[in-house]
Amino acid sequence: MNNDLNIALKAARKGVETIKSYQSKALNTREKGNHDLVTDADLETEKNILAFIREHCPDDEILAEETEAHEKMSDAKTWIVDPIDGTTNFAHDFPVYCVSVALWENKKPKVGVVIEVTRNEEFTAVAGEGAWLNGEKISVSNTSNARDAFIGTGFPYNDLSVVESYLKLFRHLMEELQGIRRPGAATFDLCCVASGRFDGFFEYSLHAWDVAAAALIVKEAGGVITDWKGGDGWLFGQRIIAGNPEIHQLLLDRVEEFIPIEQREAVV
Repeated sequence: MNNDLNIALKAARKGVETIKSYQSKALNTREKGNHDLVTDADLETEKNILAFIREHCPDDEILAEETEAHEKMSDAKTWIVDPIDGTTNFAHDFPVYCVSVALWENKKPKVGVVIEVTRNEEFTAVAGEGAWLNGEKISVSNTSNARDAFIGTGFPYNDLSVVESYLKLFRHLMEELQGIRRPGAATFDLCCVASGRFDGFFEYSLHAWDVAAAALIVKEAGGVITDWKGGDGWLFGQRIIAGNPEIHQLLLDRVEEFIPIEQREAVV
């Protein structure tokens, strides 16, 4: 196994162990922002993941949601960690929630690991080598017809600046597509694109730790990742579209049709 992937996978599994140790406990929960929860499980999980990474990669940089959050990255090897993506789901004992660990270098993704805790699903990818689910190779769907397309999305919760345009887009897609789902964890949504469960996905108000690992998994599974203008500003730009090539293009076209250009700009 690729050594960096091995470290990422073991670090993520440490996170899963920590999360499961909290599943039968009363959680201490607070809001760190508008409708944005953090629990003691998030903090403990991140601490354990980062401790493992620092033990094995002491010279690498870290970007992590709860304690090392920032919106920039150097060319150095950088581990990007989301200890619990889907904290609100977790706090309400509602699936889905994930651990996400990525390694980037020279501002490019090298390794991605996402583990969906409740289903024990391990999604992994290495740049140039493909993507896997529990050791089995995965690929995006071949759906090309809008009427057959099944997609995921996320509902805005702390940034409502685009919500009116988003709802117009959402209404149109409800009529045009076969179905839309909102599991509540962008890492899982993206992995569902990678494994062909979803044909596409779009969301805004996301951060680097939400997408850094799962976007690589999508790309290595044959999918396309862009921001809302079709560019590459998705890591820090807080706007992302993913999908197989045909459904990605359809979603990009619909975003262009329903979202004003100033609201499609990546946040940089």
